[in-house]
Amino acid sequence: MDNDRKYRQRGYMESDREAQSRRSAERPRLGPRPPIDITGPRLPRLVQTVVASRCYNCATTLPAGTDFKGTCPKCNAALHCCKQCAHFEPSTRFQCLKPIPARIAVKDQANECTWFSPRVTVARDATSASVSITASPTPRTPSDARAAFDNLFKK
Repeated sequence: MDNDRKYRQRGYMESDREAQSRRSAERPRLGPRPPIDITGPRLPRLVQTVVASRCYNCATTLPAGTDFKGTCPKCNAALHCCKQCAHFEPSTRFQCLKPIPARIAVKDQANECTWFSPRVTVARDATSASVSITASPTPRTPSDARAAFDNLFKK
C-alpha cells in the first residue's frame, strides 16, 4: 500500500515515521569526529580584521592606550560616557545592560559610572586589502584601452 501513495514526503504518514525510527536504530554508531585541523594552509584572500575603539560622535579610530577619562582628539567629545560604553543598549532599563542604581539622564556627557568599559568594534583592515590588490594604470586613449583588452586575453 505504501507504493501506491501519491505524495512521498517524509512525515506524510505515521508508517513513515515508524520505519525511519527503525532505520536510525539499525545504523551503527560511529566514534567521535576528529577535530578540524586549524593549522593547515590559509586561503590567499581572507579578510583581515582590526579590533579598535571608535569615537561615538565622529567615528574616528582611537589609538591604542587612549585615556577614556579625556576627550576625543578630533571632535573633543567626552569618551567616558554612556554612548561610548560597551554596555549601552537603548532598549533596556536605564539604557544599560548592567544593574546601575539610577538612570543617567544625559548619555553623551562625561560621567563616573563604575561599569564603564569602552566599546570595541571589529572592522575590515583597509591597509592590507589595498596592498594585496595590484592596480593597473587607467587607459588614457582608446588605443590604450584596446591594447589592455587584447593583453587580457593574450590575442
